[in-house]
Amino acid sequence: MAFSSCLKWYPSVHFHYQQHHVLSFSYKPNYGFTPCLVSTPKHHELLITHSLSSNPMPLTADFTPSQLLQTIRDQTDDSTAIRLFHWASKQPNFVPTISIYEEILRKLGKNGSFDSMRSVLQEVKQSGCQVSRGTFLIFVESYASFGLYEDVLGVPGFMEAEFGLEPDTHFFNFLLNVMVEGSKLKLIETAHSNMVSRGIKPDVSTFNILIKALCRAHQIRPAILMMEEMPNYGLSPDEKTFTTLMQGFIEEGNLEGALRLREQMVEAGCPVTNVTVNVLVNGFCKEGKIEEGLRFIDEMSNQGFFPDKFTFNTVVNGLCRAGHVKHAIEVMDMMLQEGFDPDVYTYNSMIAGLCKLGEVEEAVEILDQMISRDCSPNTVTYNTLISMLCKDNQVEEATKLARVLTSKGILPDVCTFNSLIQGLCLTRNHSIAMELYEEMKNSGCRPDEFTYNMLIDSLCCRGKLEEALSLLKEMELGGCARNVITYNTLIDGFCKNKRIEEAEEILTTWNSKGFRGMLRRVEEAAQLMDQMIMDGLKPDKFTYSSLLNYFCREGDIKKAADIVQTMTSNGCEPDIVTYGTLIGGLCKAGRIEVATKLLRSIQMKGIVLTPHAYNPVIKALFRRKRTKEAVRLFREMMEKGDPPDAISYKIVFRGLCNGGGPIGEAVDFLIEMITKGILPEFSSFYKLAEGLRALSMEETLIKLVVMVTEKSKCSENESKMIRGFLKIGKFEDALASLGDILDDEMPRKSYR
Repeated sequence: MAFSSCLKWYPSVHFHYQQHHVLSFSYKPNYGFTPCLVSTPKHHELLITHSLSSNPMPLTADFTPSQLLQTIRDQTDDSTAIRLFHWASKQPNFVPTISIYEEILRKLGKNGSFDSMRSVLQEVKQSGCQVSRGTFLIFVESYASFGLYEDVLGVPGFMEAEFGLEPDTHFFNFLLNVMVEGSKLKLIETAHSNMVSRGIKPDVSTFNILIKALCRAHQIRPAILMMEEMPNYGLSPDEKTFTTLMQGFIEEGNLEGALRLREQMVEAGCPVTNVTVNVLVNGFCKEGKIEEGLRFIDEMSNQGFFPDKFTFNTVVNGLCRAGHVKHAIEVMDMMLQEGFDPDVYTYNSMIAGLCKLGEVEEAVEILDQMISRDCSPNTVTYNTLISMLCKDNQVEEATKLARVLTSKGILPDVCTFNSLIQGLCLTRNHSIAMELYEEMKNSGCRPDEFTYNMLIDSLCCRGKLEEALSLLKEMELGGCARNVITYNTLIDGFCKNKRIEEAEEILTTWNSKGFRGMLRRVEEAAQLMDQMIMDGLKPDKFTYSSLLNYFCREGDIKKAADIVQTMTSNGCEPDIVTYGTLIGGLCKAGRIEVATKLLRSIQMKGIVLTPHAYNPVIKALFRRKRTKEAVRLFREMMEKGDPPDAISYKIVFRGLCNGGGPIGEAVDFLIEMITKGILPEFSSFYKLAEGLRALSMEETLIKLVVMVTEKSKCSENESKMIRGFLKIGKFEDALASLGDILDDEMPRKSYR
């Protein structure tokens, strides 16, 4: 490509705008940007220079709007593209088309130059170019990319008022989908109401978008009802409708519901696509039902389904998560035979599965295989291996791997550094850990709370308390907030070094910063601190329990577990209350699998489990949408442990109402609950009532309201009033009255 000598000494950017020409911009101090038409080697060199700041020079006759449009599209520097647009607009006999204006609007929108967008729109109006609804969709997309969803809602009104363009179904579908993708579920209602009030008829896509919004809000029943409403508009659900709902059921942990929908889909004559099958395969794998998932693939293969890359990746990931890595390798071999190359997701699943089993060498082999097949590892790949190597005390190997990561242009992130620092601290390489901390900062990677807490703990363990306090100041100056673990570490360090007064000062600082949890136990904590520095004295169960309660409440599970271990080694045997507290702390920290294992190990000791131990696990399972496991554990408590208490029943009822499972199960459980004299919370009862009314099950709702009223402490007049409301079909008033009666500890949502 030949460039004019005038560009030789100046930096330039260039781009193709036509098959035989190149448009280049050179920058000269004091002259600004100069566009030049330059020919390719196929033509004589042609140079037309013109400064943007000087008087316009006419463009050559063969310079067309389509050429300008292409150059603007190809330009990566938005500001230069906009300069080009303004220069071309000033040329005699050259009028930009609506396509050029729209491209400029997109460029401005990416930069958030919304005032300039409005100005360009006015230019369009004055130029006489015909705008379309698509022009205003650029505004919708641009506002959304900057999170300005209220402005998105205003676009239809602005479009109509300023340009006389009424939004249509396609326009609102685009707008609604933008809202859904932005998780602005409340604003979707407003946008949909606007659509309805304008008399714009929905199509299948409209319903699919609204169903997607409801599923994301975990409102599966209303989503089903919306699908059932489609025939009223002369519409039929399509593959996307059913698949969206299936995905919603799977996210709620209800694979059975998703499979029932598939049957309904087949009955409706709607073709089952690869997307549908893959969603269901993912559902099987998510619930750990790998064998059933494989059988389902075989069944669908007999009906013409061909597994694709997503299918293989889903199965590999599911097998690895279930610990069947060898089978996953077989599936990966099959994947290669079918002509699908494993990608970074496939390999990351394999590496994570092997690391989970502690097979680090095999995981490294997979990494080598990945690289040999030209699949580039990412930060997740390396972090998984580095974390495992550090936990396996192979810090040197982990460090080498981190260097490889950097050499390949993949910058280590905070997780990479934290894993290495933790490994170095655990292997007592404290000075190297501090050096890595400095390297971390120098590389532009910002340390987080975990980084500082590890290093402060390292310094405290070595008695370097002044350095620990210095690092604490650095933590705060870096904008990283202190947390409960930071203060725990410092107090523990100062106490072990017999500097009790300073430990108390830290405790006072803690209080001034808003950490008041431990102050409720100051007396017991001070008692323990004294005992920790007194030779020969052992804490009693009361002291242990006090601190165990505190650490569990604040989420410091490591210290809580250490306390239980110390209790046992000092001959102070933990009881069910102690274990129950630790189980509650584990669940609060999200470590539900560990909590479940602890529950089983306590059973093996012959200790009778109480609701205090069961309740946190059941509650955590419901939060994870693992409804069946939660109910199964509740029934186990009834059979093998102490009887469930009122809290147990309320946890289960709340979980059934929130979980999106069969509504009949929630109804049956409520009846069981009431017969035992336990009243539900109104917030949970309200959700059940809402579901029953949505399904036109008013008779069931009436029976339940009557049962709850009879078991409550309401007066005869209140009971008559509620029954009267029910008799005339005023459910809102009946429920509102019942809500005032029930003992509602949580803020309740008004039914009105």
